[in-house]
Amino acid sequence: MTIKFGLTGSLASGKTTAGKIISKNKGPIFSADLVVKKLYRKYGFKKMISDRFNIKSKANFKKELTKKILQGKTNLLRLEKIIHPLVRKEMFKFIKKNKNRKFLFLEIPLLIESKLTKYFDRIIFVKSNKKIRMKRYLAKGGTSKLFKLLDAKQLKDIKKIKYCDYVIVNNNSLTILKKKLYNIIKNYE
Repeated sequence: MTIKFGLTGSLASGKTTAGKIISKNKGPIFSADLVVKKLYRKYGFKKMISDRFNIKSKANFKKELTKKILQGKTNLLRLEKIIHPLVRKEMFKFIKKNKNRKFLFLEIPLLIESKLTKYFDRIIFVKSNKKIRMKRYLAKGGTSKLFKLLDAKQLKDIKKIKYCDYVIVNNNSLTILKKKLYNIIKNYE
């Protein structure tokens, strides 16, 4: 029987790093963020988004879309209504394709907000303090304004934790994070 682990957490909490660590040599990993990045590389998808959000510049597409998102929460909701079903479709394909594997790992930032908990056997919440998360987000080229908007959109940690089997605090070193994750996976080997 396959054990499906869902990894979630607040913006820039270290979900991707945690996913890479826990899945290493254990099973395949699905990344909702990677699916979204691939969507944005497709001409047809970019054209549809450009048309729906009235984005004229092809060269500054990402910058223009970010401006539209920052103009109001309704634009973010409109974008999510387009993207989320596509990501969910890819998630189900991944699960089906890997159904004979012992472990599956799915990193989904909005796992709880998207009401996906029923699809997982265990959910791991990666938690990190807001100042650290902001610093990580800015280091990857994000803006503080976009961080605040996206962070406010997510459920608060205290609410998310209620849906999770494990909470990993990721405020320290990579060594500590690895140890915490290995202790979880050991229970299922």
